Amino acid sequence: MTKNNPELARILHVDMDAFYASVAELDDPTLRGKAVVVGTGARSVVLSANYEARKYGIRAAMPVGRAVRLAPQAIFVQPDHHRYSEISARVMSIFANFTPLVEPISLDEAFLDVTGSQKLLGSASEIAIKIRAAVAGEIGITCSVGIATTKFIAKLASGQCKPNGLLQVDPEGVLDFLHPLPVSAVWGVGPKTDEELMRLGLRTVGDIARTPRQTLVRALGEAHGAHLYELAWGRDYRAVMPDEPDKSISASETFVTDLEDGDEILGKLLGLTEKVTARLRGRQLCAQTISIKVRFADFKTISRSKKIPLAVDGLQETYEVAKKLYLALKLDRARIRLIGISLEGLIENSNRPIQFELGERGKGWRQATEAMDQATARFGDGSVRPARLLSADDQE
Repeated sequence: MTKNNPELARILHVDMDAFYASVAELDDPTLRGKAVVVGTGARSVVLSANYEARKYGIRAAMPVGRAVRLAPQAIFVQPDHHRYSEISARVMSIFANFTPLVEPISLDEAFLDVTGSQKLLGSASEIAIKIRAAVAGEIGITCSVGIATTKFIAKLASGQCKPNGLLQVDPEGVLDFLHPLPVSAVWGVGPKTDEELMRLGLRTVGDIARTPRQTLVRALGEAHGAHLYELAWGRDYRAVMPDEPDKSISASETFVTDLEDGDEILGKLLGLTEKVTARLRGRQLCAQTISIKVRFADFKTISRSKKIPLAVDGLQETYEVAKKLYLALKLDRARIRLIGISLEGLIENSNRPIQFELGERGKGWRQATEAMDQATARFGDGSVRPARLLSADDQE
């Protein structure tokens, strides 16, 4: 490491340590020191595992059933997404005290550009120390911070100093830090790309850097191959974007038992559509593309999408498109494990094109949707719902 140069761009990647599990421990201090896993139900997946649980090989996205077999003594807790959002908002407000250039990339991590804050608040590392102290002192959870001149290296650095650590990588030390790392450490290298790189004999980032660009392009495609080559040399020109809009809003459900009945599956899809369109309207957005995802009992997953001529934000309009996408799959009695819906191509409602007269959508659904939103705002979630989503008891 070298002395901080305030003229260099300084980017922090701040990542909460085992965030969901940390929040569980925050709310129930008796959990501290024990193996804690967020996720319940044998058919669900692990959302988070604290470091005690990770000693047993438990990782996020692992089936809960497998986690139970690895550590039957672990404590499995129900997720509380409302609470996570609440804590996340408090964390992001702390970040905003140090720089206006904060780019959240999930509930528990964000990039911060502190280049302009250094004259007032000290070096990037000093700012990082203050942020970590503020998060620990004001909220009671820990975070790890990577510091670099690019987002890519900053994110790698935070991953290398977990948990509860700080690592600064200066420009002259980037390649020494980067090249020994396994290819799987590179942002965007998933299992398939990792497998292809291994097939080429490329096991470290340095191996990628020493491979001709055209070889990577032939193996991975023009965009992915060229991008990977640049990253392998530590080149990343993306700026921290504090006002980057949402790219998508999605929801999915993994069923306790596989479903085969088409009407029941469509009912689940309707419920998910209700959820995502409500979130869409709450953010004053509408969607230009609607996608569905279906996962079968054997874990094979397929997805279908449709770009529509007029952006939507209503339940009925969105559901009609999603329903047609599902029915077009012709999954007669297939055993379905999961279904999901995603709304993409998001634009602000004020920018939505309006269609008049010929083929105009009926005003009835728009007025009904507005009335539902007003009732929900006054009486709470679930106060007004499509009749199909009500249980027999509700309908009585």
